Amino acid sequence: MAEKMTKYSPVLEKTSLASLDQKLAMAKRCSHEGVVAGAKAAIVASIAAAVPTLTSVRMLPWAKAHLNHTAQALIISTVAGAAYFIVADKTVLASARRNSFRQIP
Repeated sequence: MAEKMTKYSPVLEKTSLASLDQKLAMAKRCSHEGVVAGAKAAIVASIAAAVPTLTSVRMLPWAKAHLNHTAQALIISTVAGAAYFIVADKTVLASARRNSFRQIP
């Protein structure tokens, strides 16, 4: 029985390695799409958060008294980070779901 396993194992190994390479390439592409989409979302979200934050610090007395530069940066970076991770995760999951229906030989 061990002879049969070694007799057919190179064919099985080549097939599984080719399939593994295709799956790895697909995973890299999915993660790259997620990074790009997340970065775009982070840029948009940081601009969308910076405008009202900086405007409120200039116009509202409470914000001027309580939100120093560190607090302003923390608000903007938190929104940007959250947008990045949410969009990147959703993009990777959508791409994986889309590719899960494809047959890889």
